[in-house]
Amino acid sequence: MNFADRAHGKISRARFRFRSGVSAERRQNHFEFAALCRDAATLPRAKSASSRRRLQVAAGLLTSALCLLTSGCFRHEAPANVTIINGNEPESLDPHIVTGVSEMRLTKALFDGLTKLDPTNATPVPALAASWEISPDGRVYTFHLRTNAVWSTGEPITTEDVLWSWFRALSPATAGDYAGQLFYIKGAQDWYEGRLKDSDQVGIHALDARTLRVELNSPLAFFLELCSFPTLAIVPKQTIEKYGDRWLHARPLPTSGAFTLGAWRVNDKVRFLRNSRYWDAANTASEIIDVLPVGSPNTALNLYETGVADVVWDKDLVPTELMDVLIKRPDFHSFTYLGTYFYRFNVTKPPFNDPRVRRAFALATDKPRIINKLTKGAEIPATNFVPAGVANYTGAAGLPFDPDAARRELAAAGFPGGKGFPRVSYTFFSAAGGAKLHPKVGVELQQMWHDVLGVDVELRQIERKVFYSSQSRLDYDISTSSWIGDYNDANTFLDLFTSTSGNNRTGWKNARYDELVHRANNEVDSKKRAEIFCQAETILIAEEPPIVPLYFYAGFNYFDPNKIGGIWQNILDEHPMQFIYKKPVFKQ
Repeated sequence: MNFADRAHGKISRARFRFRSGVSAERRQNHFEFAALCRDAATLPRAKSASSRRRLQVAAGLLTSALCLLTSGCFRHEAPANVTIINGNEPESLDPHIVTGVSEMRLTKALFDGLTKLDPTNATPVPALAASWEISPDGRVYTFHLRTNAVWSTGEPITTEDVLWSWFRALSPATAGDYAGQLFYIKGAQDWYEGRLKDSDQVGIHALDARTLRVELNSPLAFFLELCSFPTLAIVPKQTIEKYGDRWLHARPLPTSGAFTLGAWRVNDKVRFLRNSRYWDAANTASEIIDVLPVGSPNTALNLYETGVADVVWDKDLVPTELMDVLIKRPDFHSFTYLGTYFYRFNVTKPPFNDPRVRRAFALATDKPRIINKLTKGAEIPATNFVPAGVANYTGAAGLPFDPDAARRELAAAGFPGGKGFPRVSYTFFSAAGGAKLHPKVGVELQQMWHDVLGVDVELRQIERKVFYSSQSRLDYDISTSSWIGDYNDANTFLDLFTSTSGNNRTGWKNARYDELVHRANNEVDSKKRAEIFCQAETILIAEEPPIVPLYFYAGFNYFDPNKIGGIWQNILDEHPMQFIYKKPVFKQ
């Protein structure tokens, strides 16, 4: 028995937000600033002269508000080299806990994995591991850590740090939603579920301080990509053991990534400082980067337009009412993105425990109508769940919009013309940002289902945190949802709805589906693997659909390429802060 066994029941979850150290004056400044942002956000268009004047006034108010904040709260701070708007306030910066894309962007700046993704093409490249070998059968990886890999506080990063970090991420006590990402390692799932008591039998072994041997259950085409994922990031053992849940408060906070944590002030910013001891510090382009938590698309755009922010990089921060204008601008960038917007059924109770009812709702859904009427961007109607552009996969055929077939399915389930159909609801959360689309999508779906099926579906709007909790508890009938791929492989979408997935949240279980996904991940031939995945996806979206895909996301961000460098577009929207910099301005 080694240290991992002792840690199994003792590592507590570290979900928290920094709340201390905010003066009354600073709080008042926040309130005034928020009010000014709301005022400015009501002026998204400037079609007339009066509208333009109002927009100019709003921009002036925003600038004044920022001056107030800067002169009051931050007067002793050095200015940031680059300021980024990243979406809503992060719930945590613990890489083993976070689930949101915007939070993961931040954790990747602080904590490296064995690999990281090349921002030019989103493929894995060496990070804390300088090199590796793969056994002929594809099951064993031998990683060699860099000799110059050290914590930001100077101590060497060793294989013990890797082992401890991975077992922490895998521990049920950590309660990370992505612990299953480690189940591909031999014995990891059995250890997680308590069937295996001796962690020495889990396929992670330190051969020496710099050499790590990882044994998988089967060959895994995307394992190197997985090693770049935050759940497998290397975190500071001694700091976490000393401070417990409050380890991110430690100063100095040892980090393994390109930056250290300079400050995290809730509803202000997260400040990142260049880690001079980082193994690749010579290529870190900026000394200081500030990340602002902004959830409103109009506020984000206004802060960008007034020069407060240099980069806006979240698809939810685009005002859809301005899409037609923005998409023509040279500083507005759109690209293929590895994400799907869909709705899910709770299949554990009537009427959606009947696949015929679920198929009826799917067949009654007009996907192009949602894009043409609501999103107005570069989204693509989702004919399947796995997005177009995923490596080595073309996807299965889902259910089309077919009102007659929809009515036949509902009648076969015992509800001809919608008669006798029980009261059900469509659940969503509404907030600033792209979440504003959720109620609009709900209204469109409600109308479609009424017109085609003759059923009335209530709309149920709840607060964001309650929404995610209700999904986990299966306290809903139908709910909005979305998924952004963790790596460029079909498995990151199809594994989601296996019986053991913590992100399933539908109550749906299908042994045949589980077996196909498992078989696909054992298959080394990419063509055969894709064929097996296609069979699984057919069950998921056509035969017994617990979900209905609506559209594939397009990625969007703002930055002026004449002013900002180090950003490349890629399917994972992967933009490491390490390479982002502001270009010098040359006066004429």
